[in-house]
Amino acid sequence: MEYRRLGKAGIKVSELSFGSWITFGSSLDLQGAKKLMRHAYERGVNFFDNAEAYGGGASELIMGEALRDYKREDVVISTKIFWGGSGPNDRGLSFKHLVEGTKRSLKRLKTDYVDLLFCHRPDPETPIEETVRAMDVLIRSGHCFYWGTSEWSRDQIEEAHAVAKAINATPPSMEQPQYNMLHRDRMEREYLPLFTQYGMGATIWSPLSGGLLTGKYKQGIPKGSRFFFHPEFKRQLTERGEEVLLDLERIAKSLEMTPGQLAIAWCLKNRNVSTVILGATSLPQLEENLRVQELKNRLTEDVKREIEGIFEAGGVLAL
Repeated sequence: MEYRRLGKAGIKVSELSFGSWITFGSSLDLQGAKKLMRHAYERGVNFFDNAEAYGGGASELIMGEALRDYKREDVVISTKIFWGGSGPNDRGLSFKHLVEGTKRSLKRLKTDYVDLLFCHRPDPETPIEETVRAMDVLIRSGHCFYWGTSEWSRDQIEEAHAVAKAINATPPSMEQPQYNMLHRDRMEREYLPLFTQYGMGATIWSPLSGGLLTGKYKQGIPKGSRFFFHPEFKRQLTERGEEVLLDLERIAKSLEMTPGQLAIAWCLKNRNVSTVILGATSLPQLEENLRVQELKNRLTEDVKREIEGIFEAGGVLAL
């Protein structure tokens, strides 16, 4: 496993990491989660991602139990705050919810701190300065080491940096966006100044576009899949998109890779990606994805150009 710095920050994360969205507390119980986390860890994964919203807190509870088997200093743990409950102050990025939500997450995770703490979405009802001040307090109080954003716009992130500089607070160190072959514009265009000017890291999610890039949805949408729970992914599957998937499958076969492995390797080729967050419900599925660390160099510059040609021919670049 290779380890990458989180942008200009000193901390290093495994280039492939493991997340718990949709799986922990639903398709995976404690024993299943522990089995997958152990396998990921033994294959070099040191970064495990979570959120207060996942499973209504059940995901953090399960991960917290599983993490008792590891030395705290050997793992990098993240969680995300925004959707914490149904009360008027149990969601969003107010000072109150950020501090109280973080403390509840730490209790569920059975740890005194998380390494990375994300603002799970932008909050139009809370001034960015209030959010920056709250995150700075959480860092200074030892509840987290670095803070970041998830699916914020470039303008919002730049404002957070400007506010942090003005009030002598800690600025965001990383962003967690969706990034894959079908969802590229934000990472490759909008965020470029964030990487070059501020040295931010990126912990990208959905490298397989909810499973679409594995080709497994050609025969319909199975129950329990990300497509089943989040039909917005279906919008990315156009008629031309189906042809693109067949072309990608052909390339993957020529490289002796699965389409999913090709998609993950493609994400890793972006130098601004700090880590690719993987999700899995079974050991074979997880191992298939983790094998990318041995296969990624098959994705040469010539292969990358061939992939670009496929997307440009179909006009399906910009999502």
